[in-house]
Amino acid sequence: MEKFEKLTGVAAPMPLVNIDTDMIIPKQFLKTIKRSGLGANLFDEMRFNQDGSEIEDFVLNKPAYRDAKILVAGDNFGCGSSREHAPWALLDFGIKCVISTSFADIFFNNCFKNGILPIVLPQEEVDKLMDDAERGANAVLTVDLESQTITGPDGGEISFEVDPFKKDCLLNGLDDIGLTMQKASAIDAFEGEYGVRAPWV
Repeated sequence: MEKFEKLTGVAAPMPLVNIDTDMIIPKQFLKTIKRSGLGANLFDEMRFNQDGSEIEDFVLNKPAYRDAKILVAGDNFGCGSSREHAPWALLDFGIKCVISTSFADIFFNNCFKNGILPIVLPQEEVDKLMDDAERGANAVLTVDLESQTITGPDGGEISFEVDPFKKDCLLNGLDDIGLTMQKASAIDAFEGEYGVRAPWV
């Protein structure tokens, strides 16, 4: 998993509440177990008409937000079914941070496991960042995980809280497999010892 230390990029405003995982990546795209390629279908039913043409007024189809790296979203982002494809699709598109007043628990935890930083802030601070994000190509935010700050286009700073363990995992690029591999020498030692004690296994 790629390390998350400091992210600077355009923030796209998405003020809708209750954006669920089926809106993020519709069910017909869940057949794959690959983490790549899903970005093309991120928010598919919101981004595209039935004939495949783009819906021009959808935020990520607007020229200023096509390369957005941050989403400023409405309340209860990531609700619905517990599909890990949702953070996969966001990350494949290029979204590495989502800011909201609240997230669905499973989606929230899946983000950390896939290298995305979900940030929970009070409504008034999300409103300010949403206003910043409305600036189009000038809606550049810097998210510094080490200092736990978000710096807006005018230089103002907002602090955020993050679980220390999850922060450490993101800073070091450790997913569940990476965490396990940190114990590789202990695992090898146990297997060697157990092989002696129970050679029939």
